[in-house]
Amino acid sequence: MVEDLGLGAGIDGRVVRHASGDLCPRAHRHAELEVNLVVRGKASCLLGERRYELTAGTLTWLFPGQEHVLVDESTDHVLWWAVFRPALVARIATSPHTQALHQSDPIGRYSRRLDPHRLERLGTLFRELREAEPVDDTLFNIGLSYLLLQSWQAFLDSDDIVGGVDVHPAVDRVARLLHADPDAGSLADLARTVGLSASHLSRVFTAQMGVSISRFRNQQRVQRFVRLYGNGRRTTALAAAHQAGFGSYAQFYRVVRYETGRNPSALRTAATDET
Repeated sequence: MVEDLGLGAGIDGRVVRHASGDLCPRAHRHAELEVNLVVRGKASCLLGERRYELTAGTLTWLFPGQEHVLVDESTDHVLWWAVFRPALVARIATSPHTQALHQSDPIGRYSRRLDPHRLERLGTLFRELREAEPVDDTLFNIGLSYLLLQSWQAFLDSDDIVGGVDVHPAVDRVARLLHADPDAGSLADLARTVGLSASHLSRVFTAQMGVSISRFRNQQRVQRFVRLYGNGRRTTALAAAHQAGFGSYAQFYRVVRYETGRNPSALRTAATDET
């Protein structure tokens, strides 16, 4: 799905802080070049038919021709993402070592981990740009150009490459279905949807995603709960747990403790912490 990011007239991109519990889009791609920087926690990114494990310090480039979706976020996951209009990339990325930034779907691995010092410096730049966006378009656009070049240089300076794992098309489809709706059918239903036996799907999913379908489903329910519960002012924890797909509060409490090591009330605090 090609997504229109709705960038305002006169600005060359956007900078956003994403935290676990924020609304996650469906699998999508867009005309803009994107860079992600994980500052806390972990998540997985499904990119085509590969899965990338993103931990704190991971810098990832996503190109216009690449469909992607973020799944399996830890409850403390926080990342910055920025997008750059094609016109900005054409204007700024003019040196030989930046030519890869003009491609739609380049061959190679474009995810690397940064050292803590570089992570802190780049994270500060993201934060300053987000604060500048509503104040001055010219200042923001100049900052975007600087962010683009600094992020690319940080990527080139790192030798810590994040390798992706090949994912079976059926596993990829089931992960995307459960990310969009954790209640998207039983194991047997999912297996029929992707044309595999239930036992085969279960084995392959666990091997390639690192968790069972049942646990992956529960992780998506926890994420849905965090989005519904928010800061605790919109609804009760019990109502949000039921809406997230948990059959009982006891089940919800048990899953949250197992997945996060914390009580449900702590998720509200984690979701509202600023980094």
